[in-house]
Amino acid sequence: MKIKLSSLMILLVSSIALTACSSTTSTIKKVGHPKQALNYIEKAVITTTDPSLAADEVSLNALNNVDEGIYRLDKDHLPQPAGAAEKATLSKDGKTYTIKLRKNATWSDGKPVKAQDYVYSWQRTVDPKLASTTAYFFKPVKNADAIAERKMDKSKLGIKAIGDYQLEITLNKPTPYFEYLLTLPTFFPQRSDIVKKFGDQYAAKSQNAVYNGPFVLSGYQATGSNDTWSYVKNSHYWDRHQVKLDKVNLSVVKEGATALNLFKQGQVDTTYLASEFVPQMKNDPSFLSIDRSSTSYLEFNQKESDSPYRNVNLRKAISYAINRKELVNNVLANGATEAVGLVPKKLVSNPKTHQDFTEETNSVIQHDANQAKSDWNKAKKELNISSLEMNILTDDMAMSKKMAEYLQATLSETLPGLKVSITSIPFSVLLDRVNKGDFQVAIAAWGADYADPTSFLELFTTKNFNNHSKYTNKKYDELVDQAMNSERNQPEERWNKLVKAENILMNDMGVVPLYYSVDTRLCQAKVKNIIYHPINTRYELKWASINE
Repeated sequence: MKIKLSSLMILLVSSIALTACSSTTSTIKKVGHPKQALNYIEKAVITTTDPSLAADEVSLNALNNVDEGIYRLDKDHLPQPAGAAEKATLSKDGKTYTIKLRKNATWSDGKPVKAQDYVYSWQRTVDPKLASTTAYFFKPVKNADAIAERKMDKSKLGIKAIGDYQLEITLNKPTPYFEYLLTLPTFFPQRSDIVKKFGDQYAAKSQNAVYNGPFVLSGYQATGSNDTWSYVKNSHYWDRHQVKLDKVNLSVVKEGATALNLFKQGQVDTTYLASEFVPQMKNDPSFLSIDRSSTSYLEFNQKESDSPYRNVNLRKAISYAINRKELVNNVLANGATEAVGLVPKKLVSNPKTHQDFTEETNSVIQHDANQAKSDWNKAKKELNISSLEMNILTDDMAMSKKMAEYLQATLSETLPGLKVSITSIPFSVLLDRVNKGDFQVAIAAWGADYADPTSFLELFTTKNFNNHSKYTNKKYDELVDQAMNSERNQPEERWNKLVKAENILMNDMGVVPLYYSVDTRLCQAKVKNIIYHPINTRYELKWASINE
């Protein structure tokens, strides 16, 4: 959402993360390189480069650097015209956006980016046949809900092209954060001829797509070995003179020790820093700690009527058994902080009092072994069981395994009869299993897409596609719906309903928040102007450069 000092807006208070760091002149593969080449380590592979389907952080980051929408976040994390030639004109009722597009914006094959490319892309994403997990972002757009419920054809979505270079977007109601949504890859344009040409192989490899952003994707394929890829400067990009890097070489390294060694050896210019190495590196000039508006939590599969995780006391017992201070200080040890709710600290403040959202909720999250045992005994009685086998699903990153092992130990010790096992799998496989509901308990995380509590709270409404747990509470749904609709123009009432919704979710322990994330990275001093955002996609390479 657009941030203004207005009573209608909730303020973003996260800090700027414009980093200056350096690079070396070699790549991991010791190949030749252009004079402006950045070697970057990612934690996981790209799962898809289809803008309609991308939902994970790595894929969204890739799309943000090779494609572009109507707006792009600037160094202050504010939406600025990108594909648009200027800021949108907004109708007096706050529901209609008129957007003039750049006439000099082109795709990587030289063809112009036209208004119809946006119309096609949006209609494709909301089409229930595609089953996009991010289609719910279009909820503010006129008729999006009816299309999702198959009550209306996708052609009725509230977006239309007026000639080749103008869009008219109609919303159901005024949406304060809508301009933030326009920066998300979900809202980027797509070429219908390219999608139709490649069919089910569209975006399955880098050659099967065209790009309209600062870079072009190269060397990516969805199947087989896909742990390396690159971004190459897009010679057709309208703002190419601002792009200093000729190439970005990306490699997936899952082991934190390996990533650190590659950095120390000069093989890479920037990498994540695993938490176990933070103590030894935190005073190094290359060390970065970057705030993130992100919460990690346990998600319980409550889909089946006989699922034990439908039992409130079981979920509460698990929550009370977890010592979050010990988790963040001794296990993670990377600057992460204890979660006190789903909505993270420093994301939003009360529009009237400016008090942080987390300070106004009645947090029930605490470590209390005795309460955990009491709730566990209640749950066993209600479920008519004496023991329970619980499997925790996590990705195969070293830190994820370590955290899962900590949870396994502390839950097994505190709750006698709870037998905890761990399944550790590649992130792309985990994402697929969670989306399909093939899990008992999963370690999950969500980062803010815009600076508003609904970026988190909407996730766990009954019909939300990303509500993998299938948690449901009628009153919770009502409060979130009212905050997103009828209460939009009543900021204090809206705020109070969101606080109440958070309290309901936490009293139910619909999910169990664990910690609020930070990114710890290493970056050489000669690399300048990589921008890290606390919300939305995580990093911008458009303005990055290497000063030898």
